[in-house]
Amino acid sequence: MLLTLLRAKIHGAVITQANRNYVGSITIDRDLLRLSGLLPNERVLVADIHNGARFETYILAGKAGTGVIGINGAAAHLVKPGEPIIIMAFAEFTAEEAARHEARVLILDSANKPVKNFTIASRWDA
Repeated sequence: MLLTLLRAKIHGAVITQANRNYVGSITIDRDLLRLSGLLPNERVLVADIHNGARFETYILAGKAGTGVIGINGAAAHLVKPGEPIIIMAFAEFTAEEAARHEARVLILDSANKPVKNFTIASRWDA
């Protein structure tokens, strides 16, 4: 049996741009990708904290140091620049792998600057 667990997330990212005339995806500052452990082309679930909209897309790496969080394509109809979101990636683990897994969490301020970076263990005793 495989368990699907949170692998990594960025919490409190503020949308800096929404481009409906794009093939699709979410653009994320390369520095934020490195800190969070998220990868270009990785599938992510995005949740808008303001309006509750949720959608899946994939990551494009944006220019480092810009704080860019851009929603592209059809999903740009669901959100607006200035709204805070949560970006989450999940992975499948065996029970043995799950017992050792720690999800990476990056929390951002309203300017998309990191304020906290930590891990969450997938164990009851942690």
